[in-house]
Amino acid sequence: MTAWAQSLIRISNYEVETLQKRLAEITARRASAEMRVAVLDAEVEIERERARDDAEARMLLDAYVCGWKVRKAVAETTVAEIDAEEAGARDALTGAFEELKKFEHVAETTRLNALVAAAKRETARFDELGLRRRAS
Repeated sequence: MTAWAQSLIRISNYEVETLQKRLAEITARRASAEMRVAVLDAEVEIERERARDDAEARMLLDAYVCGWKVRKAVAETTVAEIDAEEAGARDALTGAFEELKKFEHVAETTRLNALVAAAKRETARFDELGLRRRAS
């Protein structure tokens, strides 16, 4: 394999690894954001249960639910933004893998072409030797 092909493959591998790390970080943020939504849902259920037993909590429940709706909308918006970012990162990773495979294919084709050329030269040498022996 030629040095330029090795360099291109090494650079492409680095890009793929970088994008994989980025995707892992995005996935972790997404899980955290989804957990936040689940926690908000659990908190509102706890407050509703508390309001069933406590008259003061029952009076404050409407205000709590209004604030909860705002916090939940923000959390869901965050999840949607992270989903879009994750889709973009997956597309970028797919493109980087395709580029890496192209470079590996070119390097392999170059290597095979060099082997074919060496085999042709060797065959030509043997043919020349055979012709010289017949001529002698």
